[in-house]
Amino acid sequence: MKIALLGYGKMGKVIEKIALDRGHEIVLRKGSSDSFEGITNADVAIDFSVPSSAVSHISECLNQNIPIISGTTGWLENYDEMVHLCQAKNGSFIYASNFSLGVNIFFELNNYLAKMMKNLSDYKVSMEEIHHTQKLDAPSGTAISLANGIIENTDYVNWTLENPTDNQIYIDAKRIENIPGTHSVFYDSKVDQIEIKHTAHSREGFALGSVIAAEWLIGKKGVFTMKDVLGI
Repeated sequence: MKIALLGYGKMGKVIEKIALDRGHEIVLRKGSSDSFEGITNADVAIDFSVPSSAVSHISECLNQNIPIISGTTGWLENYDEMVHLCQAKNGSFIYASNFSLGVNIFFELNNYLAKMMKNLSDYKVSMEEIHHTQKLDAPSGTAISLANGIIENTDYVNWTLENPTDNQIYIDAKRIENIPGTHSVFYDSKVDQIEIKHTAHSREGFALGSVIAAEWLIGKKGVFTMKDVLGI
């Protein structure tokens, strides 16, 4: 499989190593100042760039009929636009706020727990996410996905980084050196606390998941998620 890497920072380099180890070829390594030259040689593209570049990267791939995996967060106000473009071009597109296989299992646990807690009004939900200081968006896309999972299964209506009202989920977003990503969900009452937590030990989990998703996407048409990739 021939892969174009859109974004060649720390994550791009980890993805490159894993892709090469799995027998794939890298045909484009696009940094912020590089062109798309050579992208038409790719079987699939993987985008881990910055929020301001994600839409142009995804659009270019869909217009060139190249399947695209995007793990860049912070651009989702344009997500529906990219879905419509994918459908118009009969393209192939997967976006995930987190490609870690463990995190996607964590998403399902979060949804299940939220359903169980829905009618237990003594418990107040809150969240914490910790990432490295180079992460540009806050809260993380993963934290937003977790919050949305709770909102879909409970009476909470939105999330906030400030002082929450009764129907808001408070997210404490922290930036600390050399933390790949830690996410915790808390249900607190006067008598106890329930916590579920996922801790990433390195970027390799995110990178491996994105390469697995790219392998899975080849030959398929449509807009998919990691639930499709993992069959969960």
